[in-house]
Amino acid sequence: MINDSTAPDGNDRLVSGNRHLLRYIPWWFPMLLIAVLNGIMREEWFRKHMNLTSAHQLSTISLIILFALYMALLFRNIRLRTASQALGVGTMWMVMTLLFEFGFGRWRGNSWETLLEDYNILKGHIWIFVPLWICMAPYFFYQYFTRHK
Repeated sequence: MINDSTAPDGNDRLVSGNRHLLRYIPWWFPMLLIAVLNGIMREEWFRKHMNLTSAHQLSTISLIILFALYMALLFRNIRLRTASQALGVGTMWMVMTLLFEFGFGRWRGNSWETLLEDYNILKGHIWIFVPLWICMAPYFFYQYFTRHK
């Protein structure tokens, strides 16, 4: 298990905290692979047995579960030091996810309207829960592993 040490003195705390957030950037990239595999599962299995909206809903739920399993393993072995660090990691990962999602989507030629459609809960789209989970999961696992050492 890897456990970050605390900042050497109070003056370096902000710099130290930012450095400790940056070390979690590489751990975001496996989530891209998980998301791609989940998309393949949606297209190859879910869509063959249900309508498009139901396939996307099931895919959203399965992605949240897969991310939970990944983050549980990650944060069990690479401990977050504080609640604020956990919230920082989650916020950073959520921003990275949204930048990738919208950047890649626009690069592929999708309109903003098309990209935002997945966030329309009134039409049964529940994708909004994926970035919300990405944001809050590190804090959830920080709390869990702090209480269950």
